[in-house]
Amino acid sequence: MPPFLNAIIDWLRAGYPDGVPEADYIPLLALLRRRLSDEEVRALAAELAGTGDLPADSTDIQVMITKVTNEMPSEDDVTRVRTRLAAHAWPDPESPE
Repeated sequence: MPPFLNAIIDWLRAGYPDGVPEADYIPLLALLRRRLSDEEVRALAAELAGTGDLPADSTDIQVMITKVTNEMPSEDDVTRVRTRLAAHAWPDPESPE
């Protein structure tokens, strides 16, 4: 896995030390998709699932990614996840790079 994806995994583990709660799956993947390609999101999700940080198998991950593309999370969900991740120095996907 490329070093920048490993850095993202480390950052996600810092933001979610007890794993990602189910209510945050879709908003988290939606935020990540604003910065990463679909393939990068799949690689991250597979790694997190493999280590138990994201309690899902590969089929669940594919379903979650499909949901992100077909069903946007609520603004409250996005704000909750964005706030949690910003506390660990992740750049806001809404801000210019």
